[in-house]
Amino acid sequence: MNIDWMMLLKAFCVGGIICVIGQILIDKTKLTPARILVAYVTLGAILGGLGIYKYLIDFAGCGATVPLTGFGNLLSKGVISEVSTNGVIGAFTGGIKAAAGGISAAIFFGYIASLISKPKIKKQ
Repeated sequence: MNIDWMMLLKAFCVGGIICVIGQILIDKTKLTPARILVAYVTLGAILGGLGIYKYLIDFAGCGATVPLTGFGNLLSKGVISEVSTNGVIGAFTGGIKAAAGGISAAIFFGYIASLISKPKIKKQ
């Protein structure tokens, strides 16, 4: 089994840059993490819909697909695919169908985490 070390390095760097940009936005602006999350998903959907995000995926692999921008790209690809096969109704079903596995995993593991953790109220 060969490991492509260059691809690992590119994935690490691109994913890291995406995360660093998010951290800078949290630290240096008054944007809330929720707004940054929405901005990342929206940016990924726009770049995916325009066909630009695929070049970043080709370059960085999972370094571009795992962050939130990759989720937005996945949603837009699903919508485009479903609209071409099912018409307008695909605009409503395509994104969820394409991302169903990731959404289900997030719900499942979030539930498991809620069972084993003890939430605390953050003091202000």
